[in-house]
Amino acid sequence: MKNYKLLFAILTVALVWGTTFMGIRVAVETIPGWFVAGIRQFLAGLIMLTILLFRKELKWIGWKNFRYQIVLSVLMLVMANGLTTVAEEELSSSLAALISACSPILVFIGSLFLGLQKFSFKSLLGVIICFSGILMIFWDGLQDLAIPEYRNGIIMMFFAILGWAGGTIFTKKMDIKSENISLNLVYQFLFAGVFQILLAFLVTENYNFGNWTSKSIAAMLYLAVFGSVITFFAFHYALTKISPIQVSILSYINTIIAIYLGWLLLDEKITIQFILASILIISGVFIINYKPEMFRRKVLK
Repeated sequence: MKNYKLLFAILTVALVWGTTFMGIRVAVETIPGWFVAGIRQFLAGLIMLTILLFRKELKWIGWKNFRYQIVLSVLMLVMANGLTTVAEEELSSSLAALISACSPILVFIGSLFLGLQKFSFKSLLGVIICFSGILMIFWDGLQDLAIPEYRNGIIMMFFAILGWAGGTIFTKKMDIKSENISLNLVYQFLFAGVFQILLAFLVTENYNFGNWTSKSIAAMLYLAVFGSVITFFAFHYALTKISPIQVSILSYINTIIAIYLGWLLLDEKITIQFILASILIISGVFIINYKPEMFRRKVLK
């Protein structure tokens, strides 16, 4: 706790990433989802590109690594982030955040089938608890799935967490490592940004720019600057001081913050059943990922 830079980095990741679901919900009120996702990623890419140029660290990463970054960009930015953004046109930020919290289940199942993770009864218990929470969310609202917009939102969120899980597993399987993650992300952000903006023009029926409110535009800029760039640097600074497993604990805090902000600022309905489901899902994910070293101190460098 005496390392104030580390403390600030951790608080930035926990708080800012927790606000992104609310930011997306505000942005898509008047801006089509694919435009929000595309402009966000493109601006983030330009900011990071400027930083690398200033540091004289911009360089070609090689065709092999470039192909890896495009795959990751499609899975984690176009699918995971893009589909989540479009889904929030129909879903509450709280529900989107809670569904996103389920992605470690797919990572676990996929890793198990590919031999990247060993089976354990502890993990099986975590999966069962997670699915219990998911059933609790949708059991009384199955009739809502008859509403096309709501159903489409749920389907998009499923493919969003599938994309995030796929990107995570792909990174594990290919053992992708880089000394300059910022350089890789520039390629990812710019590709995803250009692709999603082009996609937005193709699939959006009404993108009248005159209807975009300053509130939604401000939310989109917030997502680009704080949700993508600043939090990214804070996240990777934290990784240099504490273990990845310890940093992963922040994802549970993000979900709680997202749900609370949706209720507090966006008047989203949060029932006792939803809270219990949230507890089950977060507990299940924690059990799946729990390792003793989560709470062991790491010597600061």
